[in-house]
Amino acid sequence: MNQGSGERGALYVIGDIHGCLTPLQRLLDKVGPGPGDELVFIGDYIDRGPQSREVVELVRGLPGRTTFLIGNHEKMLLDYLEGKQQDLYLFNGGEETLQSYGEPLVIPEPHLTFFKNLRPYYDTPGFLFVHAGIRPMVPLGRQTLEDLVWIRHECFQFIGRFEKPVVFGHTPMREVLMREDRIGIDTGCVYGGKLTCLKLPDREVIQVRGLGRGFF
Repeated sequence: MNQGSGERGALYVIGDIHGCLTPLQRLLDKVGPGPGDELVFIGDYIDRGPQSREVVELVRGLPGRTTFLIGNHEKMLLDYLEGKQQDLYLFNGGEETLQSYGEPLVIPEPHLTFFKNLRPYYDTPGFLFVHAGIRPMVPLGRQTLEDLVWIRHECFQFIGRFEKPVVFGHTPMREVLMREDRIGIDTGCVYGGKLTCLKLPDREVIQVRGLGRGFF
């Protein structure tokens, strides 16, 4: 889903949004990406927060070079729409997304296309971007989608070293996990933490306040 052309600039990676429209708008205003920059979204655009539909509408309409990854919440929504594991989805914040699309549930075709076309990972010469992480010691081509969108401690607590820096979200942390070979950027926006953007290659952290629910 890369779009646009022109001189290459910075690469901005945005963490888990979870239906938090206002923080996302504030973050994009603060980042102010230029025409040569690229935006990478790490997944989990929806669920838990109040404005999932509006978030999807905003990100899919962004100009310039954009790359969108699938998170476990988009995977759960697609499964829900196929009649699979419906209780799991509702238990994990899916009700807020369904409410944002209205009753009866009608998800616009462009939004369904967006969900279905999300990428499992984004591999660049300098970094690997993935929603949840990767299973250590397993070649990228043999990683399962289940691991890519659900894995936690096995990835970020791995005592070895990854071949290239892995940038991931999924596991909310109070602060960005910044290590040489792994960077976690889910800082709990929907839980009262922050919405984080990572500017690469210089690893600058740009943040705005989240919804203020007080868990963080």
